[in-house]
Amino acid sequence: MAYLRNWSVYNVLKKILLSGILLGATAAWAQVAPSARGGNSTLWVGGEFSSFHPDYDAARVLGPGVFFDFNLTQKLGVEGEARFMDWHGEGGETQKNYLAGVKYRLYRWNRFSFNAKFLLGGDWINYPNNIGNGSYFAYVPGGFVDYRVNRKWSVRGDYEYHFLPSAPGLQDGYPSHGLTPNGFSIGVAYRLLGAR
Repeated sequence: MAYLRNWSVYNVLKKILLSGILLGATAAWAQVAPSARGGNSTLWVGGEFSSFHPDYDAARVLGPGVFFDFNLTQKLGVEGEARFMDWHGEGGETQKNYLAGVKYRLYRWNRFSFNAKFLLGGDWINYPNNIGNGSYFAYVPGGFVDYRVNRKWSVRGDYEYHFLPSAPGLQDGYPSHGLTPNGFSIGVAYRLLGAR
């Protein structure tokens, strides 16, 4: 019986020693240089002004928007945006969209950063002359260029091409299958969090 008690004490001590080694290694890993600098994550927030062709008539719709970029690494990040294009639409047409997705920095040169993105979300459309409205699922490839003014501020030029597969577009007076609004945005961003 004494032998079994000594064996169980030995097992407990072995587990405590192993746990101590693993926890010590984890604590040592937490002290590497990148963590002392704050890591690679940054959070940028900004505002923009957009001009989009609604793919329903000839007039462009205009309006403000807001966005955020959360960079997980130096190249890969998450982006979200909301646009409220209520101005200049023919016959009172408006478009709003709320989108989120991934972004990837393709290339950086001096203060310029060239990025690609793919977003998912919804577009809300009020059609011209009060003929109807609707909300539609959207998938949106796009790209943008950031120019870093300084460590905290950047200026952005953006292009997006929205695919709305379930929106009832018109072609030669007959319903078509989907709308493809697209357009440009210009904006500024401010870095809230992060060291870069």
